[in-house]
Amino acid sequence: MHHTKTDSDATSVTTSSPTRSPPRRPAYYVQSPSHDGDKHLTTISFHSTPALLSPNGSPPHSHSSVGHHSRESSSTRFSGSLKPNGARKISPNDIAMKSFAKSWEKQFNSIEEEGLLEDDDLEKPIPRRCYVLGFVICFLILFFLFALILYGAAKPQKPNLTMKSIKFERFVIQAGSDSTGVATDMVTTNATVKFTFRNTATFFGLHVTSTPIDLSFSQITVGSGSMKKFYQSRKSQRLLTISVIGDKIPLYGSGQGINSLKGSPTSPVPLKLSFVVRSRGYVLGKLVKPKFYHRVECSVAYDPKKINVPMSLKNNCKFL
Repeated sequence: MHHTKTDSDATSVTTSSPTRSPPRRPAYYVQSPSHDGDKHLTTISFHSTPALLSPNGSPPHSHSSVGHHSRESSSTRFSGSLKPNGARKISPNDIAMKSFAKSWEKQFNSIEEEGLLEDDDLEKPIPRRCYVLGFVICFLILFFLFALILYGAAKPQKPNLTMKSIKFERFVIQAGSDSTGVATDMVTTNATVKFTFRNTATFFGLHVTSTPIDLSFSQITVGSGSMKKFYQSRKSQRLLTISVIGDKIPLYGSGQGINSLKGSPTSPVPLKLSFVVRSRGYVLGKLVKPKFYHRVECSVAYDPKKINVPMSLKNNCKFL
């Protein structure tokens, strides 16, 4: 006769029957890393075998409601009690925060990479030719400034020229004719001019030259002399003696204003002495070349009574 088991009977049978607790296998979980930037989902899996094992080690194949309930309760118990410390339920806010952090991290990494690239570009060594070119340019600039300073310092150091005296050894007027045969008065002159040249520069010498030293009467040159080129060292001076000579210079119509007796003038004869002294200094080779000019004009009067007597030119000359 078939009897239907009630819930009380099932409960009593379950309680009264001795149960053997099967050995539990250790629970474990697997956390899947996210491969997508927008979805950060964590999958946790637990595997346990709470079912009773047979003596041979194989699980029973009973599909009773008690076994199914036991599995669900054990699975729920394990899933609730064995969650790792870092695993929790993921909310939409967490997903949004992780997505924002991921995008910000990407931007930061790209900026950092760009900064590293820029640092690599900045740390590239400067070519040697750039150093050489910079050195040459700086040297030329400094050299030009130094030369300009020297030129400015040298310009005020103008040399001094002092006229001393003139002495006439001979001044004769006689009748004659020029190279074309025109009759006219002829003058012969022999005089000596003295002057001093002083270099006042403190750090360079001077190369000195001069135009011909002319002695003229009524715009006619009756005598001329030349000065040899010389070098004057710094802070020094020298006395120059120049011979002015004229031999049978035709006076043409200008000779009518000179009164003479036996070839010698009977009254003073106004004359003019003129020349230009040029001096040049060389500083730093020939890079800086200060130049100085002295244009000299002296009023001289030949006095027949002062033949072979030096006449002072101190107050009779002007420098232009």
